[in-house]
Amino acid sequence: MATMNKPAFKAIQTHSPEKPVLIFVSSRRQTRLTALDLIAYLAGDDNPKQWLHMPEEEMMHLVSCVRDQNLKLTLSFGIGLHHAGLHEKDREISEELFVNQKIQVLVATSTLAWGVNFPAHLVIIKGTEYFDGKTRRYVDFPITDVLQMIGRAGRPQFDDQGVATIFVQEEKKHFYKKFLYEPFPVESSLVEVLADHMNAEIVAGTISSKQDAMDYLTWTYFFRRLLMNPTYYHLEDTSQDSINEFLSNLVQSTTCELARSFCIEVAEDERSIEPTTLGRIASYYYLSHETLRMFRSRLARSNSIEELLRILSDATEYSQLPVRHNEDQMNRDLAAQVPLAVDEYSLGSSHTKTHLLLQAHFSRVPLPIADYLTDTKSVLDQAIRILQAMIDVSADEGWLMNVLNIITLIQMVNQGRWHTDCPLLQLPCIDEELLPRFRFKNQRGNTLIVDGIPELMEICQSGKRPLQKMLSVLNDNEIEKIFKVITHLPQLDLRLSISGLWAGENAGKRMTRRVDMEEDGPNTSKNWLKVHADQEYILQVDGTRLQVDKKRPDYKVHAPKFPKVKDEGWILVLGEIDSADVIALKRVGLIRRHQKVSLAFYTPEEVGRKIYTLYVMSDAYLGLDQQYEIYLEVVEADLSAQINTDDIIDFEEN
Repeated sequence: MATMNKPAFKAIQTHSPEKPVLIFVSSRRQTRLTALDLIAYLAGDDNPKQWLHMPEEEMMHLVSCVRDQNLKLTLSFGIGLHHAGLHEKDREISEELFVNQKIQVLVATSTLAWGVNFPAHLVIIKGTEYFDGKTRRYVDFPITDVLQMIGRAGRPQFDDQGVATIFVQEEKKHFYKKFLYEPFPVESSLVEVLADHMNAEIVAGTISSKQDAMDYLTWTYFFRRLLMNPTYYHLEDTSQDSINEFLSNLVQSTTCELARSFCIEVAEDERSIEPTTLGRIASYYYLSHETLRMFRSRLARSNSIEELLRILSDATEYSQLPVRHNEDQMNRDLAAQVPLAVDEYSLGSSHTKTHLLLQAHFSRVPLPIADYLTDTKSVLDQAIRILQAMIDVSADEGWLMNVLNIITLIQMVNQGRWHTDCPLLQLPCIDEELLPRFRFKNQRGNTLIVDGIPELMEICQSGKRPLQKMLSVLNDNEIEKIFKVITHLPQLDLRLSISGLWAGENAGKRMTRRVDMEEDGPNTSKNWLKVHADQEYILQVDGTRLQVDKKRPDYKVHAPKFPKVKDEGWILVLGEIDSADVIALKRVGLIRRHQKVSLAFYTPEEVGRKIYTLYVMSDAYLGLDQQYEIYLEVVEADLSAQINTDDIIDFEEN
C-alpha cells in the first residue's frame, strides 16, 4: 500500500492537477497514512499548498472546529479524510469543502462509494483488497463496489469527462481489464443469510409451512439468478425436478438450522411451522438466530455480571469486528490493563477484542490507536439491543437475578462505568480523588457522607451552595456543570395501586388503604393484602416526575461516553425474591411529567403469604433504582365473588 502513494501523487499531477480527486483505500488507517504520504510529496514541490483552493486564514478558522488531529493537518494542505471513524461534524466539514472545491483531494474508504453524490474528475482506487477480520486474510472488493468507485469519476452534471486509475497486483490486471469492458452479472447473497430472513417471515406470518417457504423463495432475486446461472449456486441443471429438489433441500436445511436454534417449531406432519419466543426475539431485535442459540445454551438462572459480559461479547453480531494486523499485540497490552482476564490464545478473535473494548469502556482505559475508538463505537452501537434481547430471554424463563443483572449491564454500557464504581463518578468533572470531599454537615451539625446520587440530589434542592462547599477545589464553571446534571437527573415519585378481586371481609368492597412501610413493617396485619389464589390482578404504577423544567425541558441522558444521544427510560420488574422468579416485566419510555403504567400478574396457586418486590430501574443511570415491597396473603379462590374492585395503596420506598 505504501508503494502506491507515489504513483497516486504522479497520477494526480498528470490527470487532474487542478480538478477534484477521490482516492479510495481499504481501511480507515490507510486514509490517514495515504494523506500523510501525499503531504510528504507535496512538501518537496514548489507549491505545497497547491491543493488548497481557499485562503489559509479561512481554513485555519475551520480547522479550529475539527476534532480529529490528523484531519486538522491534512485539511491545511487541501486533503480531506472521510471514514466512519470520524466524528459526524468532521465528516461534514470534509464533505462540504470537497463538494465546494475548496480542497482538491478526498481520501475515503470504500463505503463512500455507496453514499452521497461526490463528483470527481479523477478517481484513484488504491488497491482492490481489504483485510477481512473474520477470515484473517485479504479478500477482494466486490466487483460492484469497484464499479461504484469508478462511477464517481466524471459525473455528467459536473464534468464532461473523467479518469479512473486502479492499482492492482500484476496477476489481477487482466481480470479487471476484462470486467471493466464487459457486462458483469450481479449474483444473490441471500443463501448465506437465508435462515435469519426466513425466521423474520415466519414471525411475520408470511411463512407458515415449508410449502410457503418454497413459494417465498420463488419470489426472490436469488431464484431469478438460480435459473440464469445455476452453476454459481451449485445446481447441476435447470430441469423442474432438479430445481424443486434444490429448493426443497434448501428449505429443509434452513428450517433444521432454525429449529436447532429454538427459533421455530416444526409440527408433527413435518410441514407446518410456528415461531417460538426465541424466534420472535431474534426478529424483533434484528439478531442472528445463532446468537439466540448461544443465549439458550449459556444463560442461566443466576449469571453474574462478569459472565453476562462474556456472553454479550460472544454474540454473532460481533464476529465481523475487524482484528487488523498486529492488533493481537495491542490486545495483549490492553488485557493487562483491564480487570477481567481473557484467553491469551484468542487475542486475535473478534469476540475477545469486543470483550476487551467493553472492559476498557467501563474502566476508562486509554485506547492505543484511533481505530480502537471507532471499533468501540461499533461495539456499543449494537450492545443495547443485544442486552435487551437477553432481558427478554431471561424474563421468559422467569430468571429474576439475571434480568436485574442485565439491566445493570445496560446502565454500565450507557455510562461507561463498572457497577462497583461510586455512582457519583457519572457526574462531570468528578474523579476518584474528589470522592472523599462529598461530606455534608446538616442543620443538626452532623456530618453526612454522601455516596449516592439520590442523597446528593436532595442536598442540592436548595441550590448549588452545598456543592460549592464540598467541592471548593473546583471553579464556578465546573460546579455549574455538575449542578446542571444533578438537577437534570430524573426524580420519580411513585404511587402504587392494585385492582382485582379481593378476599375476606373486604370482598366486593371498594377501599383505600395507606401503608407506611417504615412505621408498620410487614408484620402489621393491615399491610397484608388478601387476594385469591391463581387470579389475575393489575399493579398500577402512577409515576410523577419531580424537578420539571417547564421552560426548557430536556430529557436526554447524560452519557458522554456513549456514542448516541438517548432519551431516559425505565424498566419495571415485579419479582419474588424467595423463588427468584420474574412475575411481570414492562419497559416504560420517557416520563415527562406524569404517567400511569399497568403490570398484569397472576397470584400463586398455593395459599400463604408472599412478598413481591417491584424494581423500578433506570435504563441509563447507575444508582437511581428504586424498589418497593408488596405483601400478599393468598387465600383460596372464591369463584362466587365476581366483583371487580380497586384497592389503592401508597407504598414508601423500602
